[in-house]
Amino acid sequence: MIINDFIVQVALPEHRVFAEEICQEMAESAKARGTGIAKRSPDYVAGKIAEGKAVIAFHKDGTWAGFCYIETWSHGNFVANSGLIVNPKFRKVGLAKAIKEKIFELSRTKYPKAKLFGLTTGLAVMKINSDLGYEPVTYSELSQDEEFWKGCESCVNFEILKMKDRKNCMCTAMLYDPNEKKHEVAKNFALELQKKPKLYERFMRLKQRLVLRPKTTDNS
Repeated sequence: MIINDFIVQVALPEHRVFAEEICQEMAESAKARGTGIAKRSPDYVAGKIAEGKAVIAFHKDGTWAGFCYIETWSHGNFVANSGLIVNPKFRKVGLAKAIKEKIFELSRTKYPKAKLFGLTTGLAVMKINSDLGYEPVTYSELSQDEEFWKGCESCVNFEILKMKDRKNCMCTAMLYDPNEKKHEVAKNFALELQKKPKLYERFMRLKQRLVLRPKTTDNS
């Protein structure tokens, strides 16, 4: 896939040399946003590249420009497209969307029956996901694999997740279900958001108020 001055492709084994730079940028980006991510080592990222479960982007001059990888959970019944990162030099040119589209295509090819899901606090990612057919869901509809949820321990909002008994948090859960009927509902949701872009902001503000609202106790 070629977008403007960039090439977006399935990562090849020789691209493992970029693993350390990718991990460093993931950490810096999360720090700048004030959010957390599941920390992955360069060896882990290099493994995903070697397995053909990653997408990488390059500028035409050969500079690394972006990355994303596939993780599988619950015996392959759930797939997450994780670690989306764009080199700061190349942001706001549509590269994140192109990478997400490519990793989505790769995931659907490798795991055609799996449900694809993600957790995000970013409105831009939420819009990209909805365009691909994801829809917001409750946390109970995601993989309940304990290893997946351990990845949240490095997030600054982890205490909120624990307080909510892993039923809600600051992130929005989104799911792509290959079931045709549910996929049609998701497409309708994406169209509605395109017609009413301010709906994203209102949705996130409402969600944050609900998540941060103290629990009520029954003293009766």
